[in-house]
Amino acid sequence: MDVIKCWKPEVFRVDSYEELASCALSSFAARSRVAISEKGQFNVAISGGHTPERFFELLGDTDEGRCIEWAKVQIFWVDERCVPPEAGASNYGLAAHAFLGKVGIPVENVHRMAAEVSDYGKAVKEYESTIRRVFELKEGELPAFDLIILGMGDDGHIGSLLPNSAALFDTQDMVSAVYLMSGDYNRITLTHPVLCAAKHLLILISGSGKAKILREVLQGEPDEVKYPVHTLWPILDKVTWLVDEDAAKYI
Repeated sequence: MDVIKCWKPEVFRVDSYEELASCALSSFAARSRVAISEKGQFNVAISGGHTPERFFELLGDTDEGRCIEWAKVQIFWVDERCVPPEAGASNYGLAAHAFLGKVGIPVENVHRMAAEVSDYGKAVKEYESTIRRVFELKEGELPAFDLIILGMGDDGHIGSLLPNSAALFDTQDMVSAVYLMSGDYNRITLTHPVLCAAKHLLILISGSGKAKILREVLQGEPDEVKYPVHTLWPILDKVTWLVDEDAAKYI
């Protein structure tokens, strides 16, 4: 696996989507071991979309994935579409189908966003309350996730922090609702202060459809409004980019 230095970001380039998924699995497993050894618990937040799907399958279908101490894993979501958990567009549903039902993680350790409710404000408050409880946070404290796994949209968004969205500017809350004027789903997302407070972030990028935007965000001047992924630029020392050959073809 070759390491490419692009400006400040640390980009690991792999040959294929399958290798990307395998490397993500190894990173997840390694960081779980460290966290559990140090404090007895691994707190992780995951994203949805196509890119992590194979990685999720490996969590559930390989010895490396099944050997993780799942009883000591607390799993959260970076964002969720406002759909029922059984819907095809549900980020939780993707993970539930791919690995959650296979690894023996306790139900009480799985903290999905209840984004299907009509009162998004209530869902936001309930998720913040869950985070505060699991992390035992005091007022004003932010959670320090051991690992947050992100993708990146073809417009440079991360989680559901979309270009020009109000949630992008929310620095007071841990969780925010995202209201879309188009026909897409409304969403709930962790805010960028929570992302930036994580101990480590892993960004998975795959496919030729992401090649152009990847070049733009890595080589252009930071613009957090146009490219929300740039909100991570102040903490790039904690961010690893894992990119397959198709996505990396312009860098």
